[in-house]
Amino acid sequence: MVDLDNLNYENGLVMAVAQDYETNEVLMCAYMDKTALEKTVETGYVHYWSRSRNKLWKKGESSGHLQLLHEMYVDCDMDAVLLKIKQIGASCHEGFYSCFYRTIEGNIVGKKVFEPEDVY
Repeated sequence: MVDLDNLNYENGLVMAVAQDYETNEVLMCAYMDKTALEKTVETGYVHYWSRSRNKLWKKGESSGHLQLLHEMYVDCDMDAVLLKIKQIGASCHEGFYSCFYRTIEGNIVGKKVFEPEDVY
């Protein structure tokens, strides 16, 4: 296992890309600190560092839309991780399966899984 102390943290964080382990669809990007990485490896449930709330959070802790870790990869610069996950429900707080649900032109192309006002 890669020593988590050896990752290249910027301001204590690394970029994390969550990808569906079956379809390879990119679901979301977020940040992880060392504790989030450790908790993810330890529990099998993905944890992130919320920059807006300034705290550790387990993905889906309030919505129930959990992410189960299948595999984790570290990039060549050791400053980003790729999480191959099983998404339970939606990854996006806007209710879409993927956070990448619209084109640059603004067209909605993603699958809506829930209405945010029903969950939050």
